[in-house]
Amino acid sequence: MFLKAFKTKSNKKYLNKLLSKRKVNVDNTKIKSLGVILNFDEIEDFNAFNVLASRLKIHANKIKVIAYTTDLKSHGNSWDACFNEKDFGWKGEIKNVELQTFLDESFDVLISYYTQEHLELKLLTALSKSQFKIGILQTDARLNDLIIKTKIKEINIFSDEVVKYLTVLNKI
Repeated sequence: MFLKAFKTKSNKKYLNKLLSKRKVNVDNTKIKSLGVILNFDEIEDFNAFNVLASRLKIHANKIKVIAYTTDLKSHGNSWDACFNEKDFGWKGEIKNVELQTFLDESFDVLISYYTQEHLELKLLTALSKSQFKIGILQTDARLNDLIIKTKIKEINIFSDEVVKYLTVLNKI
């Protein structure tokens, strides 16, 4: 328990360091790939992101979804790309190979679809090499380039807003 507090503090410090170095680079290149980070405990409708990808004219093989859960045992078999806090070490170290592969891929757009405050989800968003990051309103606005204020269950409204803003930004 004592070491867990130090590990959390180490990861928070690393997150702040990443966010302070972050440079926002918005251009008008068309999007071809989509990454999604979500909290499995908050939402289970993964098909909505496939529908969003088709609305954004992204091929099905260019979308990757990764889910976080606090209880891996109860959700372990229902979703193949599931991770939890045990997949993280000190100073933001990633222990899961599949998770590291996701982070190494440079998506054109990353959607961070979660509202609960989990340090691991924030670390994934910050560590991602994605060019443009979209998220739901959170306490730390430095994580995303575009923040859409909706409720977690309003995935259709979120999708409409993403399409609208990406069209305005000339990314579709």
